[in-house]
Amino acid sequence: MYAVVKTGGKQYRVAKDDILKVERLPGEAGDVVTLEDVLMLGDGADVTVGAPMVDGASVAAEILEQKRDKKIIVFKKRRRQNYRRKAGHRQHLTVLKVTDILTDGAKPKPAAKKAAKKEEPKADKAETKAAGGDDLKQLSGVGPALEKKLHEAGVTTFAQIAAWTEKDIEEFDEKLAFHGRIEREGWVDQAKKIVKGEQE
Repeated sequence: MYAVVKTGGKQYRVAKDDILKVERLPGEAGDVVTLEDVLMLGDGADVTVGAPMVDGASVAAEILEQKRDKKIIVFKKRRRQNYRRKAGHRQHLTVLKVTDILTDGAKPKPAAKKAAKKEEPKADKAETKAAGGDDLKQLSGVGPALEKKLHEAGVTTFAQIAAWTEKDIEEFDEKLAFHGRIEREGWVDQAKKIVKGEQE
């Protein structure tokens, strides 16, 4: 069985166990989402076309990852106006794995291991407190919530942030959904100055 679903203004032909990238959907890795805008269902020679949607049909999928697409360059120019604008853009994406195609108003099964995943960060946080660390709230734009995210990702000192490469920045930006905040606020440069001051 296959289905044609609409999400993010685009249409996708999907079947069970397919993996697809769609425009960002709310949720975290391991969550189950339901795509309810089903335009068509097909099962062999039996095809049902919606008007515009198929009643009672939906597609259940598990979020595998929240990531960003490759950077594209947007360049604008006006002739004889001395006008040039260059900007980069990386689209936020959600990677989904289709778990089931549902009909007749059926509901998707809840994620089985979601509760177990939620317990892991608590243990990490307890270990972080025991080991000690820097007050990351000294960085511009870092409050208690962002500091908690960094601790759960294993980042507890300014020295760690000061040593980040461009690849590290991209990975943490995607992993923790900072939306470019690391570069925008200049965390790496701030951390280097703090570390240098402590060494002096």
